[in-house]
Amino acid sequence: MYREPEFLPWDGRRAPLTFVGGYLGAGKTTAINEILSETDRPIAVVVNDVGSVNIDARLIRSRSGDAIELTDGCVCCSSIDGFGAAFDTIRERPEPPEHVIVELSGVAEPGNVVPWGSSAGFVLDGVVVVAAVDQLVDDSMPGWIRAHLDAQLAAADLVVLTKADLADATSVADARERLALAAPGAPVVDASRGRREVGALGRFLALGGHRAGDAIRLPGPTLFDLHETSTIPVDGPLDRAGIDALLDEVPRHVGGRIARAKGVIDTPDGLVLVQVVGPRREVTALLPSEHQAPTDLVVISLPPDTGTT
Repeated sequence: MYREPEFLPWDGRRAPLTFVGGYLGAGKTTAINEILSETDRPIAVVVNDVGSVNIDARLIRSRSGDAIELTDGCVCCSSIDGFGAAFDTIRERPEPPEHVIVELSGVAEPGNVVPWGSSAGFVLDGVVVVAAVDQLVDDSMPGWIRAHLDAQLAAADLVVLTKADLADATSVADARERLALAAPGAPVVDASRGRREVGALGRFLALGGHRAGDAIRLPGPTLFDLHETSTIPVDGPLDRAGIDALLDEVPRHVGGRIARAKGVIDTPDGLVLVQVVGPRREVTALLPSEHQAPTDLVVISLPPDTGTT
């Protein structure tokens, strides 16, 4: 039986965690390959089989069992022994990754694994479900498989629509109509236009706030948790310079170092999701389907003597 570690890793810091689900053949591994090819940040990817991920040999720094270390600081490891073993592999790293992506099996229901998002050292950022047009419009699909697809989509914070470029306009329209019913409120990204439409990497790694209340959703306290949580009121609208000035002042307000901060802020150009993970800041425009009321800035911080950056 798996047991959570008694002490939190990385001086109490948490790495944002994204689950990627979708039915067999929908294109999950392809989507993850695209992220690995364009990322410039140290992320960890947990996949069902590292051999299925097409990694350029020049990018591989070392191999150890079911784990592959990449030259950009990323790590890929297999989940064949379960989430516990895969997460333990990541927790053994001296520094936390900036993000963790977990590819679920084609028959997994993301809603059942979401509790792993509160595992020691991690915080759930969201659920991505990859859905193929041909599967969404296949009326010959057995009812139990259709129910399974709908259960996967119901848990989605973001849907990546694949194979739209291989279907006619009517099929794509029918697929989007089905998504509107199965995943109401979840934004849909067309994978065939991913980078041009919204930026695939940014959407995968900045999901918090895509549903009402998510921007202020916080992990529960755990044993030996060093985090302190506070909120900072935001007087909007703010332009980008104003947002940066606000974030520059956060350490003084909280009296510690920022592990993570997030909030929905009004700007002259519309609502944006603001996220801070360690030294990295991301400001992402919200699509119309994601709109919610602006929030305070929620800050998770650590005392200065923990050494967090």
